[in-house]
Amino acid sequence: MKNEFEGKSVLLSGGTSGIGRATALAFAARGARVVITGRNESQGAEVAAEAAALSGEIHFLACDVLEPEQIETVSRTAVDWLGGLDIALNNAGHQEKRAALIDQPLEVFERVFDVNVRAIHVAMRTQIRTMLEAGGGVIVNIASVSGIRNPNPGFAVYSASKAAMISLTKSAAMEYGPQGIRINAVAPGRVDTPMLRASKVADMAAVAAGLPLRRLGQPEEVAEAILWLASDRASFVAGHVLSADGGFLAQ
Repeated sequence: MKNEFEGKSVLLSGGTSGIGRATALAFAARGARVVITGRNESQGAEVAAEAAALSGEIHFLACDVLEPEQIETVSRTAVDWLGGLDIALNNAGHQEKRAALIDQPLEVFERVFDVNVRAIHVAMRTQIRTMLEAGGGVIVNIASVSGIRNPNPGFAVYSASKAAMISLTKSAAMEYGPQGIRINAVAPGRVDTPMLRASKVADMAAVAAGLPLRRLGQPEEVAEAILWLASDRASFVAGHVLSADGGFLAQ
């Protein structure tokens, strides 16, 4: 598996921490040339330096996914630098502070949907156009088990946005599969990331105890699911939502 992605070009949004960071490093360790995007330039530089120390190649481009023009410009810059685009991972996400639905102001709804749905739509348009010109490619969107079954009250907007992303993923897979573009999603469950720790849902030990595997997931474990979907080993998989959730949806 060491050189599984040798010669492949990868564009990954939200690559400076958590699942995105782990996935970028995993792609680089297996031979891919990777561009990550995000808002935190210092974190982006740290990920690039970590990859270089492991003889990998990661390049960081600053991008605010709330700005559609930035997404399109950065995507074109990344493709120019990479010399093409084989794999795209859309990972940037935002979760509201926990509150009942009627207490969530409209601007919260707009921000969550702008990051979790609109930005994915904008990014995929650019990615798909590039891949159509090249004759194919792979796109993986990071959804959530919350888009399938909301595990906690207080995050209705986030859950709705992830359900919309899943629908967008499946529709795009149906439309562009015949043209050689495989599009899938990964739905992580309770994974030990900065977003989960910031959510203050409950005591982390209690959250872990509620899962069949009795532990939280690690970003590196979700990265393995992403890399499988992006690889030729998943060549007959399209329009699928792969849950990496410690058994949460099985309950």
